[in-house]
Amino acid sequence: QAQLVESGGGLVQAGSSLRLSCASSGRSFSDYAMGWFRQAPGKEREFVAAISGSGSSTLYVNSVKGRFTISRDNAKNTVYLQMNSLKPEDTAVYYCAADRRRFRLVVARTQDDYDYWGQGTQVTVSS
Repeated sequence: QAQLVESGGGLVQAGSSLRLSCASSGRSFSDYAMGWFRQAPGKEREFVAAISGSGSSTLYVNSVKGRFTISRDNAKNTVYLQMNSLKPEDTAVYYCAADRRRFRLVVARTQDDYDYWGQGTQVTVSS
């Protein structure tokens, strides 16, 4: 089993930056890809970014490419989401998730591919 705890959310103005962190415990962290998802009010949860276990492969939704960067520190069992140039439409609860498959070669963007989820952290971007 894996336990995931997100932190770093908050209220910021458009154009600002935030860095989200997700600390993992209970499973061999570096063996699994990690993903970030978000859910805005009244909308379904959507994929944001994912990173392979080694950190060598990443994937982003088009709307955040060039603004968000996913990274991981396997020594600290932590995955990060650096968010720059934030927009009001980035407002959402952000969740980190752990891949259900060990040593997946191609990072996944489908929620069903992830089996452990954090509790979420709120990001609010004002205009």
